[in-house]
Amino acid sequence: LSVLEPTSGSIHIEGIDVARQRSQALDCTNFAAVYAPLPGNLTVYQNLRVFGLIYGVRHLPDRIESVLEQFELRRFRNFKSGVLSSGEQTRLCLAKAMLNQPQLLLLDEPTASLDPATARDIRTKIREFAMRGLCGVLWTSHNMYEVEHVCDRVLFLSHGKILLEGDPKTLPREHGKSTLEELFIAIAREPLALERV
Repeated sequence: LSVLEPTSGSIHIEGIDVARQRSQALDCTNFAAVYAPLPGNLTVYQNLRVFGLIYGVRHLPDRIESVLEQFELRRFRNFKSGVLSSGEQTRLCLAKAMLNQPQLLLLDEPTASLDPATARDIRTKIREFAMRGLCGVLWTSHNMYEVEHVCDRVLFLSHGKILLEGDPKTLPREHGKSTLEELFIAIAREPLALERV
């Protein structure tokens, strides 16, 4: 957050202006992505401890035990993260992201390259967090099937502009398409046509 200077507008998270109060904004957010693996030479526990210290997590040992349990990583606690399967590494990245109990969880393609069963398990777990009010989730993905089944709202962006937004289950019909994937393809091919709408 706040790595790039905005050209216009502002971002507020729980009433916190990200540009002016970056530190407070970072305290209530976290991030996970499959392309950002954790250090492979550290064990699962060591990774969680290091990031917990960076985040300033209170009662860190208890918090680590909690996320190990939540993400079914307890048996891997002493494994080097570099030897974990891609699904296990994704669960570790999500556990790391939930250490500070964020109010907003940012996920970038969290299930890319995972087998279907593991991807479904990850989607289910993230959806549970959101439904139980543990955190809000901002999920970026090119997988429209996933978006339809996980998200309550969808935004299509192009060059920093919102082209369309709405309920992922009804938005396609509102624009003459039968699926969200068809709508996504149409937007990708002709984003300027939507900017004029």
